Amino acid sequence: MLQRRTENPGGAADPLERAALRDITASTIGHYERHAAAYWQGTCEHDVSQNIAALLDAIDGEPPFRILDLGCGPGRDLKRFRELGHVPVGVDGAAEFVCMARAYSGCEVWHQDFLALDLPAAHFDGVFANAALFHVPRRALGEVLGALRASLKPRGVLFASNPRGHNEEGFNGERWGCFMDYPNWQATVTAAGFVELRHYSRPPGLPRAQQPWLASVGRRIER
Repeated sequence: MLQRRTENPGGAADPLERAALRDITASTIGHYERHAAAYWQGTCEHDVSQNIAALLDAIDGEPPFRILDLGCGPGRDLKRFRELGHVPVGVDGAAEFVCMARAYSGCEVWHQDFLALDLPAAHFDGVFANAALFHVPRRALGEVLGALRASLKPRGVLFASNPRGHNEEGFNGERWGCFMDYPNWQATVTAAGFVELRHYSRPPGLPRAQQPWLASVGRRIER
């Protein structure tokens, strides 16, 4: 059952808390491992061109760009970034997705848990986190965003799309979800070292009540 949380902690260092976070993540990853084929069938035709364009349009410099696709799943968007001439790398916590993404996209894909990211510093021009970060418990979100920021070049760009909510989080079946409203999401991203460039609701062209997704684009700032 989802629980409403209004606090905005920056991370968790206590060993017991770490163990609880690992259990949450393991359950979510386990769900995707068991349902990888069905997930691919249900999402392979999804049109996220608006989101891909939002990231690419915000990146400074000349392409090709180095892109990290966080939570790349079976590799749909990795393949699209590669077709556009960029150099994408995927990362996913589900080993089954990692294998699928490598085979489908032909890209490099790393098997990493979001709570234990091991990314090269100042390497990527952009991070594409499409329908991924809402699976991170809110008390660990600042730490994960910090790891993504560190992986970006100066003025690198973070794109994120997550389902909107009223700051509730908890298990929905086997998967953890954190459903933030815009002010809290903006505050969390700002605290992690990004300045927002734009945000919008998805899918496009529908009334707000039929746009469950909140997308945002932020630029890494130096502290």
